[in-house]
Amino acid sequence: MKQASAILRGHDLAVEPVFEERLERLLAGCRMCLPSVDEELIRRAFRLAYWAHRNDRRATGEPYIVHPLEVAEIVVHDIGFDDLSVAAAFLHDVVEDTELSLDFIREEFGETMANIVDGVTKISGVFASRELGQAENVRKLMLSMATDIRVILVKFADRLHNMRTIDSLPRPKQIKIATETLELFAPLAHRFGLNAVKSELEDLSLKVLNPEAYREIVSGLKASQQEREAYIRSFIGPLKQRLEQDGFRFEIYGRSKNLYSIYRKMKRQDKPLDEIYDVFAIRIVLESEGRKGKEDCWRVYSIVTDLYKPLPERFRDFISVPKSNGYQSLHTTVLGPEGRRVEVQIRTREMHEIAERGVAAHWKYKEGVTRADPRMEQFLEWVRDLLENPRPEQATEFVREFRLNLYEEEIYAFTPRGDLMTLPRGATPVDFAFKVHTEVGLHCIGAKVNGKMVPLSYKLQSGDQVEIITSKKQSPNPDWIKFVVTHKARSRIRHWINESRRKAIEHGRGIWQKRARRAGLEVDEQELNRVANRLKFPNQQQLFYEIGVGLFDADELVRAILRERDDAAAGEEAEQEKAALRLQYESFLDTAQASGRPALMIDGELHTDIVTKYATCCNPIPGDEVFGYVSRTGSIKIHRVNCRNAPHLLINHPDRVVPVEWSRQKDVQFVAALRIMGEDRVGIVSDITTVISKNLKTNIRSITVDSEDGVFEGTLVLYVSDLEHLRRLIERIKRIDGIYGVYRFEEQADES
Repeated sequence: MKQASAILRGHDLAVEPVFEERLERLLAGCRMCLPSVDEELIRRAFRLAYWAHRNDRRATGEPYIVHPLEVAEIVVHDIGFDDLSVAAAFLHDVVEDTELSLDFIREEFGETMANIVDGVTKISGVFASRELGQAENVRKLMLSMATDIRVILVKFADRLHNMRTIDSLPRPKQIKIATETLELFAPLAHRFGLNAVKSELEDLSLKVLNPEAYREIVSGLKASQQEREAYIRSFIGPLKQRLEQDGFRFEIYGRSKNLYSIYRKMKRQDKPLDEIYDVFAIRIVLESEGRKGKEDCWRVYSIVTDLYKPLPERFRDFISVPKSNGYQSLHTTVLGPEGRRVEVQIRTREMHEIAERGVAAHWKYKEGVTRADPRMEQFLEWVRDLLENPRPEQATEFVREFRLNLYEEEIYAFTPRGDLMTLPRGATPVDFAFKVHTEVGLHCIGAKVNGKMVPLSYKLQSGDQVEIITSKKQSPNPDWIKFVVTHKARSRIRHWINESRRKAIEHGRGIWQKRARRAGLEVDEQELNRVANRLKFPNQQQLFYEIGVGLFDADELVRAILRERDDAAAGEEAEQEKAALRLQYESFLDTAQASGRPALMIDGELHTDIVTKYATCCNPIPGDEVFGYVSRTGSIKIHRVNCRNAPHLLINHPDRVVPVEWSRQKDVQFVAALRIMGEDRVGIVSDITTVISKNLKTNIRSITVDSEDGVFEGTLVLYVSDLEHLRRLIERIKRIDGIYGVYRFEEQADES
């Protein structure tokens, strides 16, 4: 370490002239591209990297110092963040590949530099482990990004140079690195607004993963280059003349879309290259600033649409509503000469820099900003959200959601006060609610979009104004997980489900302890585990969960323990009874399979020697699609197929499910419950009861109403004859003035 310290102070280091020259060119680029430059910091970092890698060579055969030099040049010219990033580019491999320690870097360059180098090293470790699919490694990657944004910027530069020199690696390693690049690094670069880096990473990955398609596109573009350039000149000519006449300072040019973008379009449309017409776009970059810059963009748009007929459905205003990565531009598609569609992009120089270099350009234009700056925070908001939220139980799902969050198409919706919310395409009011605040999402009971009530599964459109209706008594519905699309909503709902299960287990344990005390039982863990296993529970947690949610009666557990302690004769008799019941159930199932229809008919009365009960967790009524579940007590409980407990029963205990159907008996009443939400106004409860009792001649068993902040929430327990009867009730109640929503209530209290 003494020699390294001496090197940092400029002693005993002979640098080859070619590398001295490259360092000086790099410093000249820093002075031109960066907001400020500490040249001595960069020189010291270069000297240390040159000395530390003095005996190393890359797979290409070059001296290793070529790699950190190239990475530093990418940081300067392609990203352009700050001088600390350039110095970190020189040092990013020294801790991982040489004898230098992180403590030495911290001592010589400070805590910030040490954190950046450590972060880049950890990211490298994630990919070297060949375990990208594991959730913990992706979390390490995100933790490194959240520590300091320069970590991921240096890693982008490192990966870009590795992709530029990938030909020197064995083919299997090329495929692995290119796949990682295409699936993770390119989308990440897009998320951070680094369009130029993203495009090159995609193109280089395509070259490795599908060289034939890459060569076809390159060859096709080269063959049509002269014709394309001639067309661009004919399109630009009149436009350029008008802009000059109106006194604009600007740059205008045609640009081909990146190769991977063209490749995806060919695959999506299933067309060859010569049938893909929008392979280029015209870009107008204005030398205007601030408010005048935005105004000039609209003036230029007016000129473009004066000269060429616009296609209104293809217009996009990303200036008024920027993308989440900071991208701003006006996009329009017009009909150019020969009736060909041409995309035109209009932006200022600052917008262009941010479009190409994202967060780094923002840093340049807002010199001196801190990480508390709102725009800077926006780049990392989604990273921190993923880190703060509980991890899903399945690592593969976590990684899938992480990747989906990188390349999502966006829509823009507004709160009633006009605040803008950016959401992925396909987002629902529930996603919107969680975007506003976690508590709003957790207590969401309904939503209005553009003033009208909509289902919570409604897919929002850009421009929608969304009002979320909440109640402190509302909890997430597990069914929401089926239609929400944002990671925040999914993870919060999943966390609530897991927390609800934990509470149900605690509740079930409490019920059991009370029952055991009442029965005078003292049961140790070993005996409880043994009885639980005999009752076919995988563990105590599942036993207590089923007790907590009402699927299993704690009194039956008491009886099972007492039977366990009975003498052999009583035990043998009980086993004989069980065997008889089992034979009876098997005969029912055999009959059902032979006849092709259910063996049990249910209507509220007994038709067999088997006791049937209606599950209080879902209160089925005639017309509901139902199934029977053979309980451990010998009775058959009737559940709705969309009962919250149905997935558990159908998936984990299919052998105990009995097919059933409703018979056509009359004058049998069933319990059903409705949850009603609406405006808290005088007389609304009277209106509801009048509709139910007088208009629809329906008996009300109980009614509870609670109100808060001008919104009431009530639960109605009714006696209905069948599902059609219940539907008529719901539709009629919905028509009452001030009612927001009427829903069938699944979790009814025990029957009295």
